[in-house]
Amino acid sequence: MNSLRAVTICTLAALVAACDSKQSADETAAGPGIPTTVTEVAASDLPPDLLIAVTNAVPGIQITGAERKEREDRVYYDVEGKRADGTEVELDLLQQGNRYSVVEIQRDIAWAEAPEAARTAAVTSGKAFEPVRVIESKQTDGSVIYELFAEGAPTKPSLEVRIVDGKAEVLKEEWKH
Repeated sequence: MNSLRAVTICTLAALVAACDSKQSADETAAGPGIPTTVTEVAASDLPPDLLIAVTNAVPGIQITGAERKEREDRVYYDVEGKRADGTEVELDLLQQGNRYSVVEIQRDIAWAEAPEAARTAAVTSGKAFEPVRVIESKQTDGSVIYELFAEGAPTKPSLEVRIVDGKAEVLKEEWKH
């Protein structure tokens, strides 16, 4: 009887831990407190107008994957692919009714490739660290966001630097898109 109760308690503890880790993973993916529903989408199932926006932004793109994300009453599509030259690229598109607009075009870069203004802003921010991953995110407003990821924190940027007209600023809040 005691061994059955121990097995039941261990099973319940494992289920609670699994549920807690799932919730934490969801919160990490979208940010604490921001529920996000993520659905994989086959390239062949992407809306035609979305495909037009993608190919207009990156001519010759070969789509390798896509996700549909719903959060805060917004719908986004993350479309991953390769440019005609073989380099990887990701486009984030915002759906507004039946229209799709590219809100950012991203690529991974080496930290040394980031502009000096971005590197200087990061170093003097008081949060300096050697990033293990850097995403360069070109925005439709002409600015560029550099998302810096610290060792052991692969899902959310530890620091973001925005460059506008050659001037850098360390963002106090995560960039909306």
